[in-house]
Amino acid sequence: MPHFSFFTSRSKEPVTKDSPIWQQPLPLRLDALLKADDASVNHADYFRAAQAFLEARSYDIITRAASQRLGRKIKPQDISAIRIRLEKHGAYYHPARVETIVDQKKLSFVLNVALSESGQRFVERDYHNLKRLNVETTCHYLPQVYGWERITGSVGLNFGMFLGEWFDGYHEFHLAPDPAAKTLKIIVWDETRGRFFLTGEQMKTLYAQAAKILTCYYNLESFEQILAWHHAAGDFVVNIENERPGLRLVTVRRYTAIFKDKQQPPADANDPQRLLQALLVFFLKLSIQMRLDRLGGVGEMVWSDKAAVDATLTGFLDALTMKPDVDVLPDSPLACFIAYLSACQASDLLDLSAAIVNRFNPRMPELFVIKKNLSKHVEALYSSIQQFLSISAT
Repeated sequence: MPHFSFFTSRSKEPVTKDSPIWQQPLPLRLDALLKADDASVNHADYFRAAQAFLEARSYDIITRAASQRLGRKIKPQDISAIRIRLEKHGAYYHPARVETIVDQKKLSFVLNVALSESGQRFVERDYHNLKRLNVETTCHYLPQVYGWERITGSVGLNFGMFLGEWFDGYHEFHLAPDPAAKTLKIIVWDETRGRFFLTGEQMKTLYAQAAKILTCYYNLESFEQILAWHHAAGDFVVNIENERPGLRLVTVRRYTAIFKDKQQPPADANDPQRLLQALLVFFLKLSIQMRLDRLGGVGEMVWSDKAAVDATLTGFLDALTMKPDVDVLPDSPLACFIAYLSACQASDLLDLSAAIVNRFNPRMPELFVIKKNLSKHVEALYSSIQQFLSISAT
C-alpha cells in the first residue's frame, strides 16, 4: 500500500508527530487568519483526515483519479507513495496538493478541505457544480473532479473534502502596493521563481480572461451563472507563459440563476427583452466584482484601477462571440446585446448598478468600497462602452 508523508507548503522535510507544528492549530476563519485565534483543529487532525479520505473504500477516489490521468487502470498497489502538502489557509478551504507516485511518475491533485462553517456550506455543492459544468459546457477553464467525502476527524469535526485536478504552473495572485510604481498592481505568488508584479498590459489580459471565463459559463437561457467568486479568495489562478497570462478558475461554490427569489418574476428565456436585461445585469455585476480584492488575499478590501473596466468589457464581449444563437433573438447574442447596450444612457447604467448593489448582503465587507466607488465606476464603464461602440461603428 502507498506510503504517506505530510508537508506544509514550504517544508522540505516531512511533518511528523515529533514536529513542533504537528499539534499547532489551523485557523478556521478569515479573521482568525489575521489574529491567529479561534482555531480548534490542529495539523495532526488535518493530515489524518486527509489520509483517511484517500484511503476510503480501498483508495477508490485516488486510484480513479490516477487512472483517468494515465489512461489505464491503476490499483492501490501501483501507488508507491502519497505526499500530502498543506498549501494554504483560505477563506473557504484549506487546500492540499496530493503528490501521488505511480511507476516513479508524480501526479499532482488538489484536495480541497473545508473546516470552517462557510467552507462546509459550499464544499459538496462546489464539487457537483464543477462536475456538472465540465460535462454540460464546452468551456475548459475548470478543474476535473474525482470524488468527494465527509470524514469525521478525531476531534469530532466533519471534514468536507473533494479531490480535483491540480493546475501545474498556476499560481494565486492579488492586488498589492508596488513601491516602484506607487500604485496597486497584481502580484503573482510564484514561490518557485519568486513573487513578481504583472505589467499593465499583463493585468489587462488577466482581467479580460477572468471576464471571458465567467461569461463563458453564463447560461443565456436559464440565466444561471457562477456566483460567490472572489479574487480575494484566490478563486482564479494564473500561469505566465511567454510573458502572457493564462487563467483558470478553481472553484464554483454557487451556480444558479439570477432573479431567483420571491421579489422577482421567474426567468423567461422566451422573452428577448428579459433575456437581454438579464445579460446586462450579469455584465454590470461582473464589472463591479472584477475590481475587488483584498491586499495579500486577507488584508483590507481594495479597488483596482480603470484598466480592469476596459478589460472586463473586452473579455465579456469576446465570450459572447462564442455563444450559440438563441431562437428568440433575431440575431446573434453579441449583435443583439450590442444593440441593447447602445440604447443605454449613463444614467440607466448607474440606476441599474445601484439597484444591483442594493440587493447585496448588507454585511458584505466589500460593500462600503463598492458604494464609495460606484458612481465613478459606472462613469468609466459608460466611457469604455462608448469608445467600443464608436470603434465598432467605423
